[in-house]
Amino acid sequence: MAEVMLRLHVKRKVFHTDQGELPVLDRIELTLGPREIVALVGPSGCGKTTLLRITGGLDTHFEGTLAWNGKQAPRIGTVFQEPRLLPWRTVRQNLLLAQPTANDALADELLDALDLTMFGHAYPRTLSLGMARRVAIARAFAIEPALMLLDEPFVSLDATTATRSRDLLLSAWRERPTAVLLVTHDHTEAMSLADRTILLSDRPARVVQQVVAPRPLRTGE
Repeated sequence: MAEVMLRLHVKRKVFHTDQGELPVLDRIELTLGPREIVALVGPSGCGKTTLLRITGGLDTHFEGTLAWNGKQAPRIGTVFQEPRLLPWRTVRQNLLLAQPTANDALADELLDALDLTMFGHAYPRTLSLGMARRVAIARAFAIEPALMLLDEPFVSLDATTATRSRDLLLSAWRERPTAVLLVTHDHTEAMSLADRTILLSDRPARVVQQVVAPRPLRTGE
């Protein structure tokens, strides 16, 4: 990796509960390149989402450092497990509201890239979960981010829908490549999408292994 856009060192992260401190993360080092896709894989509840939130600046209560190459955090697009679309807005309106400046052409491109053109005037309640999650991905791309954080965006989808959604995500990413940090419990998903896969232990999470994927393993290449 020639260039690094962020360096994260989490010495220790704990949650404070009624029973005392609950250790969540322990001695984790993470780097990410400007156009690199990195997957975080580990047992359920090990702290993957917490690590994602720290990277996005949503959780600053940890021992360690988060440093950006440009000194300031870049524009970040986030996709949660729940699509979190505004139900009173159409698909297209959800995309336009996310943009720094309304850009109809970009909205059209993203709807096309994620196979949503026919649903631009639909409301979220009429969409399947798979489509709603693709809208959430399109919305994250709409802000033209330098970094995208994806928190298990295809969890609970059937295998066929999940595979199609991953393919469409990669297609959109190739048109506008950005750094991506992906949380998933699916090893196949990690290998089909990521340049590197970081395997985490049970809580408190530590890095067990880092796997670099051969390029031909990425879907469509």
